[in-house]
Amino acid sequence: MSRGFYIGRFQPYHNGHQSVLERIASSADEIVIGVGSAQVSHTVANPFTAGERVLMLTRSLADLDCPFYVIPIEDVQRNALWVAHVRSMTPPFDTVYSSNPLVVQLFTETGVNVRSPEMHERLTHSGTVIRQRMLDGEPWEHLVPP
Repeated sequence: MSRGFYIGRFQPYHNGHQSVLERIASSADEIVIGVGSAQVSHTVANPFTAGERVLMLTRSLADLDCPFYVIPIEDVQRNALWVAHVRSMTPPFDTVYSSNPLVVQLFTETGVNVRSPEMHERLTHSGTVIRQRMLDGEPWEHLVPP
């Protein structure tokens, strides 16, 4: 059985994340989803709580044809300890899916298999873009799962 790991801040969870997770589901038997920076909320860059983000994910992935676990993961301020911290908070996994250069580097250095999925329409499906649209009163609902 293969178990993949995918981490993001999900501020907010959007259609780009959904697309990546649907592709991961086609190659993994289970997915562990890490909600990164779980301790941060109520700021412009991180408006949602970890609990709100967990709900976004679980509701959006309810019909996913792959078992998944959503786990909040707080930050540690030392990159050398981060992979061990993540592993201490999650079920074991054998493949990490990430396009974040630091995440790729840290897991690669520990010998974990890392795959970098292509991001879905990255220019519009971006938490930064969506949060700005929310602040500006522009339509954003079409960029997130229903």
